[in-house]
Amino acid sequence: MSGRFFVPEWPLPSGLRAAFSLRNGGRSHGPWESLNLAPHVGDAPQAVSANRALLAHDLTLPGEPLWLQQVHGTRVSSVEEWQAGAQGRSADAIVAHAAGVVAIQVADCLPVLLASKDGAVYGAAHAGWRGLAGGILEQTLAAMRVPPAELTVWLGPCIRAGAFAVGDDVRAAFGQSFGWAFTPNNRGRWQCDLAAIAAARLRAAGVTALSDCGMCTHADAQRFFSHRRDAAVLGSSGRMAALLWRAVSS
Repeated sequence: MSGRFFVPEWPLPSGLRAAFSLRNGGRSHGPWESLNLAPHVGDAPQAVSANRALLAHDLTLPGEPLWLQQVHGTRVSSVEEWQAGAQGRSADAIVAHAAGVVAIQVADCLPVLLASKDGAVYGAAHAGWRGLAGGILEQTLAAMRVPPAELTVWLGPCIRAGAFAVGDDVRAAFGQSFGWAFTPNNRGRWQCDLAAIAAARLRAAGVTALSDCGMCTHADAQRFFSHRRDAAVLGSSGRMAALLWRAVSS
């Protein structure tokens, strides 16, 4: 793993490509050093544009990623809705039934990439604790219109249980059935296993082909941005991206 991105170890159908960006090799400075891909965190717009162009060049993307305005909700967009205007761009997941580079920005929340095993349908979801508790993954599965057993899913880098301390409100949002994913710490709070909850919900919905990269954004400051780690000290944090697209036939 080096440079500006890595390719997930995930069995993808022929014709689809996936990547996850790293924090290095960009043009941003300060809290966003250096490959920040988000324009909404206070970084210089020209730096964000340059960073996005660098990543697109490295990945030989067939088009500009369909960047969402993520709001920690449960709305799922589509390529067609995104192209139609602003309403379709405010969402926390996007599904493609044709072409398009789908992308999710993260800096601790869980990025989830999904694809049908025949490669015809693919999508991406932003699963922070609010969206996950609200059903963003189930909504994304429904929007794909593919039986869950015919999907393959990848869980990307996120804040892992050892670093994700939460209060009673977060534990209550998931209900008693997910109590096993919360471990009490010595500060009167809970360590939450976000990725394990996501995996359990996906399997409960019928997904059987599931890959979890196991990487922690909070623990690896050399490669990943982390909002919890960086914003506490620097006042802000950059964002990485998980991307999925159909390669152009040569």
